[in-house]
Amino acid sequence: MNPKRTMLVVAHIERPAAVRVARLVVARLTAAGLTVRVLAPEAAELGTAQTQIVPATALAADDAEMMLVIGGDGTLLRAAELARPAGVPLLGVNLGHVGFLAEAEPEDLSEAVGQVVEGKYEIEQRMTVDVTVRSNGDVDTTTWALNEASVEKGARERMLDMVIEVDGRPLSRWGCDGVVFATPTGSTAYAFSAGGPVVWPEVEALLLVPISAHALFARPMVVSPRAVLAAEVIGPAWGQGETSRAVLWCDGRRRVDLDPGARVEVRRGSQPVLLARLQGVSAGAEGTEISAPFTDRLVAKFDLPVAGWRGKGDRRQAEHGGAAAQRGVTAARRETAAARPRDEEPGGDA
Repeated sequence: MNPKRTMLVVAHIERPAAVRVARLVVARLTAAGLTVRVLAPEAAELGTAQTQIVPATALAADDAEMMLVIGGDGTLLRAAELARPAGVPLLGVNLGHVGFLAEAEPEDLSEAVGQVVEGKYEIEQRMTVDVTVRSNGDVDTTTWALNEASVEKGARERMLDMVIEVDGRPLSRWGCDGVVFATPTGSTAYAFSAGGPVVWPEVEALLLVPISAHALFARPMVVSPRAVLAAEVIGPAWGQGETSRAVLWCDGRRRVDLDPGARVEVRRGSQPVLLARLQGVSAGAEGTEISAPFTDRLVAKFDLPVAGWRGKGDRRQAEHGGAAAQRGVTAARRETAAARPRDEEPGGDA
């Protein structure tokens, strides 16, 4: 652990609730004797006389122990652009819509910050994908994604014609709106909305999910994490005449325009994103659990019915287990429009 104990705080400053929570986090960390950094574009909202102001560049997270991110998943994806090259873990406090990447809710704030101050957290690696764009065999662009890389049509009125490839072999040609190449982390984001499966984060795999493909064989697919996936952009589907461009989006944040003939290759990323995971303790009147298992997160985020669950038949579990899971649902329902205005950044929650 870094002996300097420096924390970088990032927030969605266009959201008043996020600014209020971020100020509380800065004050608590500073009072505990930790060095706190804030990004220059956010300093007017978050900075104090005790904070260090740093440019919003890849060097912002250098030598930091952790980045605390106040906002939704879109804010965390923005923060990941700074944290990944520095190898710094992210810890999110959710003020977004769903917040699968966040570790804590606002009602957990005191307990969460307390554990950070005491160093009571573990680090989890999340798979990323590296993305290469080629034209005529030459590399045009290289980029990466935590959730997904999607190749989409550039014009609303036209389908996109593309051939999908797995490990150097053609799989199928589709007239479609696009295709999503996702990680397990991204399985609850764009890929989920496109009809893909939910994949537990610890599973090592890559997902290939077509978007509105006009084909009998156009099912979501899960492939080896060692696979190399590719999409070759042919142009407008079904001989529609005019040249139709495509666009590559990575995490809904980084855009690359694609001409017909462009090739997009997706493979497992060389560098993961690190997420901080706190100890599972209950906080708040509803007993909300910090760092809940992924299954409990699904139940809470999607308000899934679990009444009647008896587990392994243990009486105590039968009496209390379902209620504990339901408390997570109740906590999720406490979110109000005032506290969670719908102005999330691009690349936000599923």
